[in-house]
Amino acid sequence: MIPFRSQPSTPRLREGYALLHQHDPEPAGLNRLLEACGDSPRSTDRWVRVLARSAWHLVVLDPGGRLVGFVRATSDQALNANLWDLVADPADPCRDEVIAALVQAALARLRRELSGCSISLSAPPEALNALTRAGFVVDPGGIRAMGLDLRNHAEGGTGRG
Repeated sequence: MIPFRSQPSTPRLREGYALLHQHDPEPAGLNRLLEACGDSPRSTDRWVRVLARSAWHLVVLDPGGRLVGFVRATSDQALNANLWDLVADPADPCRDEVIAALVQAALARLRRELSGCSISLSAPPEALNALTRAGFVVDPGGIRAMGLDLRNHAEGGTGRG
C-alpha cells in the first residue's frame, strides 16, 4: 500500500453548513443534486438499493438544510474501497469547500475503517484539486480506468462473431 502524503488540515465548512455521517438523504434530493451536476437521475428503488449496498455515505447540507454535497463508499472489506457519486451543487457558493470536506472526511473514514484497502474513485473535474491536495495521483504511471455504461450497451452484443 502506498502511503498518502502528509495531509493538509481538514477543510472547514462555512458556518451553517453541516457534514453528516448518519443522514439518509431523500432520493428526490439526490436526483436534484445529480441533475444539477449534469448526471442522470435514478429511480427511488435504485437509490434505496444503492444506499443499502454502500458501506456508508456522507452528505453536506447548506444552512437551509438543502443537500449540496454527497459521496458514498463501497468495499469488499479486504482489498478495495471505492468512492462513488462525489458531487457538490455547482450553484452553491461553497462548492469547492464542500468537495474538499467530502474528500477529506471520506479519506479519514476509509483510513480508520478500511486502512488496508486501495481506494479508487470516479470524480468530476472540479474535484481534482481537492483530490490532488489529499494525495491522490491522477492516472499514476499512465494507468487509466475504464467503465461501461450499461444504459447505452446493446443487449446481445454487436452480432459480429
